[in-house]
Amino acid sequence: MFDTFATATRLKATAAVLIALALVALSVPTRALDEKAAMRASGNRFLAIGIGKSAVVDLPRDAKDVLVANPAIANAVVRSARRAYLIGVAAGQTNVIFFDSDGRQLAAYDIEVGRDATGVREALKKLMPNSSVQVDAINDSVVLSGEVANAADAQHAVETAGRLVGDEKKVVNGLIIRGKEQVLLKVTVAEVQRSIIKQLGIDLNGVSIGIGSTVIDFETNNPFTLQNQAISDTFVKPTFKLPGGGTISATLRAMEQSGVLRTLAEPNLTAISGESAKFLAGGEFPIPAGQTCDATTGQCQIQVQFKQFGVGLEFTPVVLGEGRISLRVATEVSELSAEGAIKFSNVNIPALKVRRASSTVELPSGGALVLAGLIQDQTKQNINGVPGLMNIPVLGTLFRSRDYQAGQTELMIMVTPYVVKPNARQDLSRPDDGFAEPADPSTVLLGRLNRIYGGPAAGQQRTYHGNYGFILD
Repeated sequence: MFDTFATATRLKATAAVLIALALVALSVPTRALDEKAAMRASGNRFLAIGIGKSAVVDLPRDAKDVLVANPAIANAVVRSARRAYLIGVAAGQTNVIFFDSDGRQLAAYDIEVGRDATGVREALKKLMPNSSVQVDAINDSVVLSGEVANAADAQHAVETAGRLVGDEKKVVNGLIIRGKEQVLLKVTVAEVQRSIIKQLGIDLNGVSIGIGSTVIDFETNNPFTLQNQAISDTFVKPTFKLPGGGTISATLRAMEQSGVLRTLAEPNLTAISGESAKFLAGGEFPIPAGQTCDATTGQCQIQVQFKQFGVGLEFTPVVLGEGRISLRVATEVSELSAEGAIKFSNVNIPALKVRRASSTVELPSGGALVLAGLIQDQTKQNINGVPGLMNIPVLGTLFRSRDYQAGQTELMIMVTPYVVKPNARQDLSRPDDGFAEPADPSTVLLGRLNRIYGGPAAGQQRTYHGNYGFILD
């Protein structure tokens, strides 16, 4: 019974406390509640206004005063006690604060005045209805965001916004390409070079002609200056005896060289739309690039740089949509050559023969571009000899040498772009699929290099026609 009485006493005390709190709450003035509501509404709100545009602001109570931080950016016009108009004047940021008759803050706005993007937004919506491009104006710039189908649409959006704004530098590109296409480029570089070199020269040694007491000795050396050297060291050296005594020795060099050079490269490259890809099939050769010397020991070390040569390719594809590709391709075929080479300090530096071609075209996927007609026909001829004597008909041949060179080059480049998609791993095969090494008795006795190659996988029935696999001669 004592516990029941104690519990009842605690309940009465708690009820008395609650009643006292309720009386205090009821005694709070209405003005204090309004102050809390005003404090909750005093948080600054963000408002974007275009230059020359306006916005209407409705206030919760009658306004007595308004503060504009920078009237050169935005202006506030109060038409009634509870309604005001905010007008954008120039690009920039400022804030506007409204006060009531008691000096309390009614509302505060952080205002950003920028270029009006409504016209740009509507134009892009009409030009690219399938793209979700968002246009926002910040100060005097326009920010493009959202997703587009390909890089061509992104570039078109930036160019359009730049024309409407008046300056493409004021357009910030934040567009995301929804699906970046990949382009496979198949290139065939074929070149044929034909060259002919002819050399004919006669050097006289030990020829003496006497007229009275005057004796003229001939020692002629007519080099081949076109090639800077003879094709080979082969020569014929006849010796003739003169009727009055003495001998004439002549060195005869008659050589001819013909050559054919065929170059073929078929590189395949894949690149994302808008990105560049490079390919080089060749090598690098060293060239001196200065030297460094140690002041203490006096030893010098030659610095070496490497120069590339071979078949090179660089291309940049841009998928325009509907399978069309804008392609910028540049290719180069170079080779080492002794013509134009230099030599110093016992170092031979070869020269390069270079053929380059570049073009920008628009092709459908699977279409072919052919860069042909790159034909070069070159003829060189040098004649060296003794002045005057070399011009004598027939006999002048004994006093001169002839160096002749003719070359023809034809280069053809064929480019085919494809819009490609990734394949599943199980759909791909490796060159060593189906290869199995034979046993030692099979190799030794039968001369077999492989046991199985190119056989069908388990559970697959295939029929092959003609030769397939590798053929080993």
